[in-house]
Amino acid sequence: MVDVKDALLSVLPTIRLPRAGDRVHKDECAFSFHTPESDGGLFICMNTFLGFGRPYVEKHFKKTGQRAYLHLKRTPKPKSDDSSSNTGDPPRKKPTRLAIGVEGGFDMCDEQCEYEEEVKLVILPEFLEIQRDELSGLQEMVRDRVSSAIDAILAADSASRKQEVQAWDGEVRQVSKHAFSLQQLEGVPRIPPCGWKCSVCDLRENLWLNMTDGAILCGRRYFDGSGGNNHAVQHYRETGYPLAVKLGTITPDGADVYSYDEDDMVLDPNLAEHLAHFGIDMMKMQKTDKTMTELEIDMNQRIGEWELIQESGVQLQPLYGPGYTGICNLGNSCYLNSTMQVVFSIPAFQRKYVERMEQIFHKSPSDPTQDFSTQVAKLGNGLSSGEYSKPSTEKENEDQKGVQDGIAPRMFKALIGKGHPEFSTNRQQDAQEFFLHFINMVERNCRSSSNPNEVFRFLVEEKIKCLVSQKVKYTQRVEYILQLPVPMEAALNKEELAAYEQARQQAEQDHRPPPELVRARIPFKSCLEAFAAPEQLDEFWSAALQAKSTALKTSRFASFPDYLVIQIKKFTFGLDWVPKKLDVSIDAPEELDLSQFRGGGLQGDEEELPDVAPPLVTPDEPKAPMLDESVVTQLVEMGFPAEACRKAVYYTGNSGAEAAMTWVMSHMDDPDFAHPLVLSGVSAPPSVPVGGDPPSEEHIATIISMGFSQEQAVRALLSTNNNLERAVDWIFSHIDDLDAEAAMDLSEGRSAAESVSESLPAAGPRVKDGNGRYELFAFISHMGTSTMCGHYVCHIKKDGRWVIYNDQKVCASEKPPKDLGYIYFYQRVQS
Repeated sequence: MVDVKDALLSVLPTIRLPRAGDRVHKDECAFSFHTPESDGGLFICMNTFLGFGRPYVEKHFKKTGQRAYLHLKRTPKPKSDDSSSNTGDPPRKKPTRLAIGVEGGFDMCDEQCEYEEEVKLVILPEFLEIQRDELSGLQEMVRDRVSSAIDAILAADSASRKQEVQAWDGEVRQVSKHAFSLQQLEGVPRIPPCGWKCSVCDLRENLWLNMTDGAILCGRRYFDGSGGNNHAVQHYRETGYPLAVKLGTITPDGADVYSYDEDDMVLDPNLAEHLAHFGIDMMKMQKTDKTMTELEIDMNQRIGEWELIQESGVQLQPLYGPGYTGICNLGNSCYLNSTMQVVFSIPAFQRKYVERMEQIFHKSPSDPTQDFSTQVAKLGNGLSSGEYSKPSTEKENEDQKGVQDGIAPRMFKALIGKGHPEFSTNRQQDAQEFFLHFINMVERNCRSSSNPNEVFRFLVEEKIKCLVSQKVKYTQRVEYILQLPVPMEAALNKEELAAYEQARQQAEQDHRPPPELVRARIPFKSCLEAFAAPEQLDEFWSAALQAKSTALKTSRFASFPDYLVIQIKKFTFGLDWVPKKLDVSIDAPEELDLSQFRGGGLQGDEEELPDVAPPLVTPDEPKAPMLDESVVTQLVEMGFPAEACRKAVYYTGNSGAEAAMTWVMSHMDDPDFAHPLVLSGVSAPPSVPVGGDPPSEEHIATIISMGFSQEQAVRALLSTNNNLERAVDWIFSHIDDLDAEAAMDLSEGRSAAESVSESLPAAGPRVKDGNGRYELFAFISHMGTSTMCGHYVCHIKKDGRWVIYNDQKVCASEKPPKDLGYIYFYQRVQS
């Protein structure tokens, strides 16, 4: 039998106290979604402060030799069922601030349930359990050391809470720039303390007082049709008077003040003085209407309810088991939840991360919470295993039927958003942008191994035809998503839309509620035809004419991917540059044949435009061409050689990043792709980073220590503006080319070098191809006026039926709204 004292003395040197900057993972296992509430509890390493569920703590011990772990186990306390008592706390504390992690705000922890917490020390490999009261019999030095470490771990903020909450506060407002110089007109009427109504439409709620001229007008209309009729903002556009206060929110403590010029809620330190101008005594006012914060809190609390999605009012059958696991909303994270549910319904990602999970975990670094592959594998296994697909233990009412405990991918969200200006926040994001961000992260982490992104990757063929010379130019670019425009002119119900618009305008004039919404019905085929339609280029520089002319650009598929992702471009900008969403119905077909949109390349009767750059220098004064350095830098930051980027900008006539990128993709096979740009009569530019200095000797030494040659290190740093991290990425992304060049340096004679070059695979990412027939298997829907607000859900076809994933709620779908999708996922139909 192991002696407790001897065991503690043997591990004492490895036990330490958390210091500033240490991440204490006491809420979640690094490799699974086990928590202190799970069966078996959570084991926290008392040296690294990583958390492990029971299946992984022994593996961590065998890999690292760490023996001392703090074991946390929480058990829910039984709820009191004393209905006769009226003194108990309410079941849910209502938020009073639009905030996360501050007093009165939303709390990401579940405070509805109280827990009994069991804490003990566990020594591996024997799993020797030591209760805290057993420490009293030890010598003082040992007792104090162990007790201090336990107390420090329990008192420390968990890493997940630090990362995901960080006291986000939506109520932090800035003082308006107009507050101290606001113009207030003379001769304005005195405003009564109650009985207000909009001076245009007679609405009696959501009213705003313009603090320049005293006009009382209704606020904006919300995405669900509630709110006002936009008369207050229309008044600002007509007059330019910037500040308005919401009537009914004025109290001695303040009020809601909005600046139309600054387009935000603001603070007005002179509010009492500005209100007194209209006879309003701020100290005597009482609150009679909801503040904007309260309205937004109500919306955030309502956002997960079933009535906000298209299948409201239908009793849906909850689903549980492998592949039917819900994901907790971590604070506006429904965009991530919907995207990852679809991604891990694709076999290539399951094979890459779920089937290889144990191998990935075995190779994970010392801190697996910061390893992309580990956290993606953990997420994929959590969704696929069915281990966490169980009914919620917190069923409060009928609305919660079907809600699961699910998984909370805090580590994944923190890691994939790390350093990103948007995805690192708790704000709502665009699901399409997140999908591309995730694809980019996969690309960066799969350079030397199989890449599941290949199922999405395809080539778009662009043909540009000079209308004067009739000569053509073909280029190809890599895409992962097909963006389809929405041609409103192709609506099938134009007469119905015209009647609706007329009725809406009449209702607005008569101050009546608007009629029932009529959506434009756009054929999916019309969206495809709009993508393939020729686009006129008026300022095209023709290499055949050596002058500007008019050209037509058409796009076709150069290859068809295994899985085609289609985004409907529903979001646009109005004439006032305010983002708006096209409220349209596009009935996406279950089966799709795109064969007619495949490109054929250069045809026999077509003549190519010469690959000649526009004249950037005068013939009589040879000098280095003036290049758009911002475009050069942009391409360099993508990892392409600096000299290739300079040539791309030169040979496309400084016509922008897109044209230069197209040139890069079509010339990557050229033997002189990365050679300096040399023009007749012009000396070659120095081989240094764009606008930078020679490579750092320290950076060169670091790369050499990783096993690369000095020449490779210098070239990588030159190509990435002397950025060490990007230089390492650049080497791995060009490893085949570098190995081939090394082989050519060692070969004897020109013919040997040529034979090595000819044996190399084509540069650039691997692209699969096949037939163009597809069937719909998933789509992501969005509700709201903008991608920056609202809610995302996804529908996935599994086992022959449609399933709806709405965060933690997973159910069989009765009426999948395929016509209201935002992103569609099609899989190839095999012949």
